[in-house]
Amino acid sequence: MKIRIHKILKNTKVEGPKNRYCIWIQGCSRHCRGCWARATWDFNGGTEYDVNEILKDILNTKNIDGVTFLGGEPFEQPEALGFLCRKIKEANLSIVCFTGNRLEDIKEKHKKILENIDLLIDGEFKEEEKDFSRPWVGSKNQNYHFLSNKFNQSILEKYKNKVELNIQKDGTIFINGMGDFNELTKKLKLFSIH
Repeated sequence: MKIRIHKILKNTKVEGPKNRYCIWIQGCSRHCRGCWARATWDFNGGTEYDVNEILKDILNTKNIDGVTFLGGEPFEQPEALGFLCRKIKEANLSIVCFTGNRLEDIKEKHKKILENIDLLIDGEFKEEEKDFSRPWVGSKNQNYHFLSNKFNQSILEKYKNKVELNIQKDGTIFINGMGDFNELTKKLKLFSIH
């Protein structure tokens, strides 16, 4: 089975609780206005991987507490997402998943996947409701659903939105996390050397 992925970040502290392995799923039909991750929209973009290769890499990555799925839209590749979630849960790692869907719209269709997710963050990004005051979300309409006993509401008091800057081997900078990326990139240009 294959999965199309935009990016993998094997070690991050800003995409959910504790230290996480993050997978940006490629492909999204929502196209939210103001979305920072437009590069994840194209269903033909990214790179196709065998899910067993991804699973092996996750299990061989040291010092992670869990896996976060973002997008793109993870539920637009449900077979691969379901397989990975089941195997990750069997390895006793936590799972955080972001979706532009609302839980009530997917709870029947994707029941088996949801059984393996510890924290589901739902709701599409709405630029007119932009709000960075809560961890990991960018607009007021987005909700936290604690689907297991791994996490609960108290975790939201322990974390604030943060960003990470990762310098890639080719010299490009990858920004991840949650915050006002437009403002951040403007500030970074102030310090660029010409």
